[in-house]
This record gives sequence, C-alpha cells and structure tokens, in this order.
Amino acid sequence: MPRLKLTLAYDGTAFCGWQIQQGRSQRTVQQVLEQALCDICARPVRVHGAGRTDSGVHALGQVAHCDVPESRAGVSWVRALGARLPADVSVLAAEVVDEGFHARFSALGKTYTYSLWPEGRYHIPQRRNFVWATGPLDEAAMDAAARHMIGQRDFRCFQNTGTPVKSTERTVASVLRAPGAFPGETDWRFCADGFLKQMVRNMIGLLVAVGQERFAPDDVAAIIAGRERAVAFATAPARGLCLTRVHYDPPWP
Repeated sequence: MPRLKLTLAYDGTAFCGWQIQQGRSQRTVQQVLEQALCDICARPVRVHGAGRTDSGVHALGQVAHCDVPESRAGVSWVRALGARLPADVSVLAAEVVDEGFHARFSALGKTYTYSLWPEGRYHIPQRRNFVWATGPLDEAAMDAAARHMIGQRDFRCFQNTGTPVKSTERTVASVLRAPGAFPGETDWRFCADGFLKQMVRNMIGLLVAVGQERFAPDDVAAIIAGRERAVAFATAPARGLCLTRVHYDPPWP
C-alpha cells in the first residue's frame, strides 16, 4: 500500500492533544485526521505522528504518516483532506514516500517554539491562546541560563511523569531567543534530537523563573546535574508551545 507523509498545522486550543485516548470520547488531532482519511478511503486508516503534542499545544510543522489503499493513490490529498477536516487543522503538504519512512522513528530531531508576552499582564486578545503573559523578564539572564541547556545531557529534571522512556539523555542543539511574530512577543526556539514529556515547557518554565530573578543563571547547570524534577519551577502553560518543524534530512539543525 502507498505510504503518505503528511505535514500538518493545527490550533491545539480545542484539542485534547495529538493522540487518540482509548476508551474516551475526547477530541484529538489524530482522531479527526483518521476520520477524514477513513471517509476518503472507505476503510479505517491508522495515522502515526512524529510527536504526541499535549492538550492545548499547537503545530506548524507536525508530520504524520499512514498507509492508504492502492485505489486511492492518485487522490489530491491536500484538497481532499482539507474538505473534510475541521477549521483548526490543515494539511500543508502530502507526498507518497518509501514504505520504510516512519514519521516518528525516521526523525533526526525536532524544533519547538515557545512564545512569551513579557510586556505586562495583557496582550493582543487574538493571541491569548498562543502566548504566556509573564510580565517583565530579565532576558539577558535568560540568555545566560539557556547556554547551560545546550549539549548532550541527562535532562530528567525537565521530564514530567508519563510515558516511560529507555533513557532521559538527549542532545539539545540550540536554545535561542528571537523577536516574536507580533509586536511585544518573544519566541524561544528549542532544537534537539528528541524531547522528554513536557521537556520544553519545563525548560521555558525554568528560564522564566530565571528572568523573574527566582533563580540565578548558573543555578541551571546545578539543577540539570541534580536530575530531580522536584526543584520548584513551574511547567509553562501549554498554550505558548508550538511544534515548528520535524527534521528528517541531515545536516541538521
């Protein structure tokens, strides 16, 4: 059967994450995508995503794959799925790929972006589901703290409880601050070979705590070395997080 690679964007606000919740009726991205594929293919179709984004998390570059019947190989997938998917999900690109391609296991790395509003409590109303309004931050201190997050480390201090993993060691290629897409916003971009459960939300949570002078920049190195999630910094809200890109082709990032 032909294997499709789909690149997706979605507003995660009204979704209970990416993954179908067995035995529950909660709305997920995987669920609505599989339903649309089922309608087109006239049979159940299982979709595999590159990452299991949490409830409220967004995507501009989520990747998924699925196998479809040979009789549907010529379908214009972007148009056909676009006609069946809800307004908060879009298929940006669709292509037939080799059967050895796997959206998750073929990935070399991922880039997430977290958007902050550091100007004060209030922000552009239309952006309220896409930013964390933190109030004023010491961004120079955050830049200094971010440097301690780069490299190959055991990042279990940034892992929340959830799906067990074989190893909590990851390689973080970059943590960079940049101007956001809207005036007054700041984007933090995290690129790594993989991320633990809610790892980015915990990393930005610690960076914000540094920006609020609750930790010193050099405390970050000790927190990572201590490998304990019990340290008192908050997990950032899901709404500011977006899966920006999944990397498949070397060299990366």
